[in-house]
Amino acid sequence: MDGARVFNAATALGIPVSELVQDVDSVMFCLSKGLSAPVGSMLVGSSEFIRRARRTRKLLGGGMRQAGILAAAGIVALEQMVGRLAEDHENCERLAYGLADLPMVSIQTDQVVTNILLFSLQHPDGEAFTTPQINLFLQKARAHGVLLGPMGEKNIRAVTHYGIEAAQIDSALIAIQKALQETLNS
Repeated sequence: MDGARVFNAATALGIPVSELVQDVDSVMFCLSKGLSAPVGSMLVGSSEFIRRARRTRKLLGGGMRQAGILAAAGIVALEQMVGRLAEDHENCERLAYGLADLPMVSIQTDQVVTNILLFSLQHPDGEAFTTPQINLFLQKARAHGVLLGPMGEKNIRAVTHYGIEAAQIDSALIAIQKALQETLNS
């Protein structure tokens, strides 16, 4: 199972990860997506499966020397970050509802269930922002300290994570509003 963000999914569903993966033979999950480790993923499965995976990795030239420092960061991620994912989800929901209150922002708040949201921009007349206008908005937002990313031609992606507090969400909303106004005035 590709469980890159399985901890976020389990948190959003209010169930243990073990329940999500109980019917699969193996699962891979990421330690950096949501869990704040600098890098790394884990592969979990039977002893035989892991033996074969290690052999395949070796045949393909994979592996790292002296990976202990990364393993230590992974342990911290598993022991300390899983329990705080709900905070990221709450901050994302706060951001979503704040965006929904802004003119020219279109967002489906009921689809925001983890720490990632998508929104789009439209002019007061309802016409969607063009790709160049979206890119200009993204530049303006970044200049105000808010890093957002394009997602497809019309959507903008925002992600909340460890280190972002509720007060920073409020500041981000003010910055986004300024970036919108500056984009319109350009």
